[in-house]
Amino acid sequence: MKRLVFILLLVFAGICCSCKNDDDGGCVGVDCLPPETQTGENTFGCLLDGEPFIPRGGVNPLDCVYQLIDGERYFNLEAAMNDAGFNEIAISITTNAKEIIENQTYSLVSEFEVGGVSGKYIFNGDIFDTDNQNSGKLTITHLDIDNQIVSGTFFFDVIDQNGELREIRDGRFDMKFTR
Repeated sequence: MKRLVFILLLVFAGICCSCKNDDDGGCVGVDCLPPETQTGENTFGCLLDGEPFIPRGGVNPLDCVYQLIDGERYFNLEAAMNDAGFNEIAISITTNAKEIIENQTYSLVSEFEVGGVSGKYIFNGDIFDTDNQNSGKLTITHLDIDNQIVSGTFFFDVIDQNGELREIRDGRFDMKFTR
């Protein structure tokens, strides 16, 4: 009897140890990202070098503003998280005096010039922007000024602090913005 109990305990322990305890439910790639919605769900996700990037933790992991300042529009969407090594990582899309329009696609190059639009990869406070050699696209799929909802898709590349290419792919967001 003791032997049977011991064997059952070993089998149970083996099953428990072999079970994968994933916070993501076992999904991979784009399957881990939130669905593309247009109702102000406050969702954001993309693949960062092929791995799911979904904002979490921190003081303000997800922020979106679309403001009118001195007659010009400024859009900023930023999503942040801490990785397993406790590094702070953020992905951001920014415009400089540029109105965004539903069903329009914008090249993510540089926001430093008036009317510019850029993508940013931020690693522990260091900012790496899209440029003429490493760029991408932002498509605004829904914009509701009255209800303060903006939705879209994006992708872009940047070069990081080590000179390595960072690929941001399959990005999507559905946000309530502040003005």
